[in-house]
Amino acid sequence: MEVRSSKAIEVTVISAEGLLENRRKPVKKNAFVVVKSDPRNPLSTVVDPEGGGYPSWNQKLEMELPAHVRFITVEAHSGSKVVGSANIPVTDFAGGYLPENYLSFLSYRLRDANGEKNGIINLSVKVKGGGNSGCAASCSRPWIRAPTDDKVANGVVTGVPVPYW
Repeated sequence: MEVRSSKAIEVTVISAEGLLENRRKPVKKNAFVVVKSDPRNPLSTVVDPEGGGYPSWNQKLEMELPAHVRFITVEAHSGSKVVGSANIPVTDFAGGYLPENYLSFLSYRLRDANGEKNGIINLSVKVKGGGNSGCAASCSRPWIRAPTDDKVANGVVTGVPVPYW
C-alpha cells in the first residue's frame, strides 16, 4: 500500500460576490485571490481589472496538499490590501467519502481583518489522483436491504457510512 505525504489538488477560483473596501464601498478594480495550503507556497489568480465588487477569474491553481494540513486559506485582495479571507476545511473536499478526481463546488463567506462579513468566494476543488482512494470508491459494494418496521420508520433506514474492509 502506497503512503503519500501529500496530494495534488486543483483549486478553480471562479468568482467573488459583494467585496467591500473599508466595509462601506465596493471594491473598484484589480481584485485577485491568493490560495495557500502552506504559507511558504501561496498561489495567486490573475487580477480582474474591472470586476469591481463582483470579480470573476475562473482560473485553475494546482498545488500540493501536505497530509498534515487541515485547512486551505483563500484571501481576496484589492490591490495590496486583503479585503476578505476564509479557512476552508480539507474535509469539505477530501473527507474520505469522496473519490479522487471528484469535483466539489464550494462557496464560503469571507471575513475581513476584524472578523466582519465581507463577501463570498466561489470555487471548485478536486483532489487529483490516478486511483480512487475515497470511501465512496474503495468501499463500494452492492446495497443490502435492511429490514425496517414500516409502522415506525416508514421504510427508511438511517445510519452513518463506514468503511468495509
